[in-house]
Amino acid sequence: GHADLLYDVTKWRQAGEDRVFERRHLPRLQAGQIGGLGLSIWTTVEQDSIWSAHPDWDGWRRTEEMMARAREELAECPWLALVRTAAEARKAQAEGKLFAFLSVEGMEPVGDRLERLEQYAQWGVRMGMLTWNEENLLACGAGGNPDRGLTELGREAVRRMQRLNILPDVSHTSDRSFWDIMDLAEGPVIASHSNCRALCDVRRNLTDDQLRAIRDTGGVVGLNLYRGFVGGASMDALVAHVEHFLHLDGEKTLCIGGDLDGCEALAAGMNGAEDVPQLYEALEKQGYGKALLEDIFWNNLRRLL
Repeated sequence: GHADLLYDVTKWRQAGEDRVFERRHLPRLQAGQIGGLGLSIWTTVEQDSIWSAHPDWDGWRRTEEMMARAREELAECPWLALVRTAAEARKAQAEGKLFAFLSVEGMEPVGDRLERLEQYAQWGVRMGMLTWNEENLLACGAGGNPDRGLTELGREAVRRMQRLNILPDVSHTSDRSFWDIMDLAEGPVIASHSNCRALCDVRRNLTDDQLRAIRDTGGVVGLNLYRGFVGGASMDALVAHVEHFLHLDGEKTLCIGGDLDGCEALAAGMNGAEDVPQLYEALEKQGYGKALLEDIFWNNLRRLL
């Protein structure tokens, strides 16, 4: 559901490298038996980020740079198909390709120009977070005041996103922003990479009421493999989040979020995409059947496309 590979692609292409997906990521994706993944457009400026060398670039200029580098990369990767729908994903799979869909991780670059949502849609974006962890003109993120939510501009952005078939993604919102989005929901809402707050009490995880609310929209919740959102380093701790959500009738809602390449310390000694099968095997040992595991690892997320 969520991978920060486009950031890595942008970094290495700016340094003069080509075929970054193929050289640096394809072997790991193949080892992990990954069939498809969400590629996030993340342009937040942090210390020592790739954007530090361009302090005059605003958020939209950074977005255009990342998309330009992505287009260059995709042109060199015939084995990777950018898709918008499940039919396109199935076609890519039938041709022996991996597929990817685009998401936006933080819409600060939109500012007050909501017509930029149309540009996201033209690029093929299917999921979007109004904010990363900050507060911006649209909403308050998980790093802000939990009682601050959407602005009027943010409310209009959610309405417009839904008309454009861009699914609202609440993984980085404040609690108030979450419920404001739910009030506006006309279809599925997702949390692409968040865990259960009942087991790990951090701002980026979801309460049981939030998990149920997403379930009831027909959306999905993507399990985050980051150790800091699991609350423990062991596989048992990660499996506990799966079990907790399944106890909330989440069989058709839970998927694999990952946060691959977006964090350094994964749970259970995993290093990246190549280790995702370890989670599948751990759940098999817990007695989960093949049909349920295929829903969690494949069907639930693809259904939304």
